[in-house]
Parts: sequence; C-alpha cells; structure tokens
Amino acid sequence: MASETTRDITGLLRAWRRGDEGALERLIPPVEKELRRMARRHLASMRLEGSLTTTDLMDEAYVRLIDIGQVDWHDRAHFFALCARIMRGILVDHARARRSAKRGGGAPHVALEDALAVTVARRKDLVAIDDALTALAEVDPRKGRVVELRYFGGMTVKETAEVLSVSPETVARDWRLAKLWLLRELSGASRVPGRG
Repeated sequence: MASETTRDITGLLRAWRRGDEGALERLIPPVEKELRRMARRHLASMRLEGSLTTTDLMDEAYVRLIDIGQVDWHDRAHFFALCARIMRGILVDHARARRSAKRGGGAPHVALEDALAVTVARRKDLVAIDDALTALAEVDPRKGRVVELRYFGGMTVKETAEVLSVSPETVARDWRLAKLWLLRELSGASRVPGRG
C-alpha cells in the first residue's frame, strides 16, 4: 500500500475514533481489498468446509469492529492487527460451533484406540491451533502476537515488527521459535506421561 494511502487510512481511523461516522464508510473501500485477502487466506488455510464464505467472514469482522466502540488506533498496521485477531475469533467460534453440532449428531462411536490413531489429523484443527496459540501467549506473549499477526493476519515480517515495535530480526527469530513450539505442542511431544 502506498505511503499516502497508509496516511489516509490512519487519518480515517482516527476520525472514526473521534466519532465521525462517515469516516467508517470512507475507510471501507481502501481496506476492503486487504481484508478480503486476509479472509480468503484464513479460509483457504483452515480448509473450513461448510457455510462460512469470504464475504461472511468479512461482514462479521466489520460488525465486530463496529461493536468494539472506541479504539485508540495507532495506525494502519494496528487496525489490521486487530482485524486479524477478530477474524481468528470468528473462525474459532465457527469451528467450535461446527464441532459442537457434530457431537452426538448421528456420529458413529469411535473406540479410544481408534481415536488415538488419528490424533495427527487434529494438527490441522483450528480449535487445536487456537488452544496451542493461547498456551504460547501465556508462556511468551510477544511470540503469540507474532504468530497471530503473521499466520492469522497475513502480515509480513516488516509489518509485524512495526506493530510490535521491535526489529524485523526479532520477529523472524520469534516466528521460527514459535513455529517450533507450536509444532511440538500440537504433536503432543511436550506432554509428560502421567501429567495429562
């Protein structure tokens, strides 16, 4: 995005915060392409079958943005970081609802031994990813934010560094370590026998 467009978005965000309701209407066109890209990326990477479309995800994100009220917008990057967090929440809520609807809904009984054999498939499960990311954020909040911004927000290393006020090298290092931590967490390697 051009520097002038970035300034325009930041100005519109601040006007919206001050109560200029028309600012939101003027803000939507310049950010729609980026939000659509984020939504499309989320849905493709999550492979969520069913009724959630790119437009549905964007619409719900807009509704939640409007509902959050006054936010002290710092800039364009801060706005897109919040959008990433909102989209993550929407996707996790959707995945939890789909999982809940499937429980007992005519699903065949699966023996514990069979269920354990397919735990590798759980790695792709959005709820499992969200749980692991929440656990990472408890251990290291910055690494959790890096994953959220890069994975859910589709931000570059440079954009992530800007949002977090750290160097791109720090983001790259956090990204590598967080991916390893999450992979270990999702594979169950970090669980000690007898400790759940």
